[in-house]
Amino acid sequence: MPRAASAEVAAAVADAHRREWAFVLAATVRVAGDIDTAEEAVQDAYASALSSWGGSGIPRNPGAWLTVAARRRALDMRRRAATVQRSLPRLLEPEEYDGGLPDFDPDGIPDDRLRLIFTCCHPALAFEARVALTLRLLCGLSTAEVARAFLVPESTMAARITRAKKKIAAAHIPYRVPPASELHERVDGVLAVVYLVYTTGHTAPSGTELMRRDLAERGMELARMLRVLLPADPAVAGLLALVLLTEARRDARLDEHHDVVLLEHQDRSVWDRQAISEGAALLGEALAARPPGRFALMAAIAAVHDESRSWSDTDWQEILGLYDLLMERWPSPVVRLNRAIALGFAAGFSEGLAELDALGAEPQLARYPYLAAARGDFLVRLGRAEEARVAFEEALILTDNDAERRFLRGRLDEPAG
Repeated sequence: MPRAASAEVAAAVADAHRREWAFVLAATVRVAGDIDTAEEAVQDAYASALSSWGGSGIPRNPGAWLTVAARRRALDMRRRAATVQRSLPRLLEPEEYDGGLPDFDPDGIPDDRLRLIFTCCHPALAFEARVALTLRLLCGLSTAEVARAFLVPESTMAARITRAKKKIAAAHIPYRVPPASELHERVDGVLAVVYLVYTTGHTAPSGTELMRRDLAERGMELARMLRVLLPADPAVAGLLALVLLTEARRDARLDEHHDVVLLEHQDRSVWDRQAISEGAALLGEALAARPPGRFALMAAIAAVHDESRSWSDTDWQEILGLYDLLMERWPSPVVRLNRAIALGFAAGFSEGLAELDALGAEPQLARYPYLAAARGDFLVRLGRAEEARVAFEEALILTDNDAERRFLRGRLDEPAG
């Protein structure tokens, strides 16, 4: 294969991995009967694509090609292991598998993804395991990327994912969207999954770009799917409102050189007013629930920013009050960090900095770059240039995203300048 063609195929396979992983894996689980077999079959399909597409050409629909290849591979693996398989736990009941390859229906894939989410978010699993497993399986994130989303070591996350898979097999957790009577207890875990899918795409933990648009779009798509599935659920409305109100600012987050632009300096004229309007309407539904859920409160904070005419018009007292409510509903170190930032703008940078300094003792934030970056920003505003430089250097060391690293290098010059 010519080098140029080889590079084109490699790029197409990489793009298909980003865009089609969930599409392929979710459909393959129904044939494979268990998650590990499905993962292996899908990985084999991607490996096969590297060689097959070089000879036959890149298919018009890579997702469909990979799905058929993976399902055939899974079926072959089941046939070869038929005798052993009879004694192993399965996601599907034996009568659902007749030895043949089910018809492939690309239009059914969104439902398959929902089946996979609800399987991974079964209440028999620990809450964090539900979220981590779904990020790994539905989005194809590496174990390291999932670990960063949780602020835990990679080895810890690897063990957590392995235990979750074994629990699914041992407990015979079914591969389906649960009936209405079971939905309520499952929704929180599913919403947490979708939110982390979106936020991981909104600001990528690592890589050359600030955003991973494939993941952000996947999160948006899943949030809309859940809205169709559960139209009367205020928590679902709150999540979709939060995603829309955040996504509305997407086009202003980078300048013409693809460098990061902070909210304070963004051109608000390019914000998506249609998304803001839709998000605000959903927020009204979400806030009608008492007490309001965490996604509704986070969406309310986003709405205050979106509806402010300028940075100087931002109602920081209202934002601070919303963070106080959020702390009651969902206490976490990251929420405390964001509250400290709001406190700095509402009551003075010295007070905000004192709160940030207190968070330095939180183990979960020990390697969280945004804590150091926030300290650096407040130190600059307080005129403490040398201390700010140290804080930005710390943030730079902890940051793996190249776009954010460029931004921090630029900030390093500000105090000295």
